[in-house]
Amino acid sequence: MIDASVKNELVQDAKGLIPHRFPFLLIDKIVDETEKKLVGIKNVSANESFFIGHFPDQPVMPGVLILESLAQAAGVLVSKLAKDPTKAPVMIGSNRMRFRRPVIPGDQLILEVELVEWTGTIGKFKGVAKVADQVAANGDLTIALESLS
Repeated sequence: MIDASVKNELVQDAKGLIPHRFPFLLIDKIVDETEKKLVGIKNVSANESFFIGHFPDQPVMPGVLILESLAQAAGVLVSKLAKDPTKAPVMIGSNRMRFRRPVIPGDQLILEVELVEWTGTIGKFKGVAKVADQVAANGDLTIALESLS
């Protein structure tokens, strides 16, 4: 199990790069990163607020939140590439997103994003969300930098 102080530090790193905050920060940890790839983790807890109404008798993480988790991981990478604190990463598109297995409480969602193209303000990514070695979702994401003001 990860030490709480280390986990908090890693969450703080993500908070410094994307504008999302609790309860909508969907990255708990960044575990690997290169110039074109990032791997993050979302620990899916039974007490997530969305489980209250999303199939309460058989809770399943909504697909749109799996997509958002991938977008946030890509946003962290875009923010690092851009190095412009006046701009925030925003998902402007997704293509060919497929949801292949349910994500349930207790799962650890592994978020893998790979940069395919970078124009300086827009990044195109391949994204894969996995639970263990099983693909939960995959597809293409487009992330743009938008002015914060």
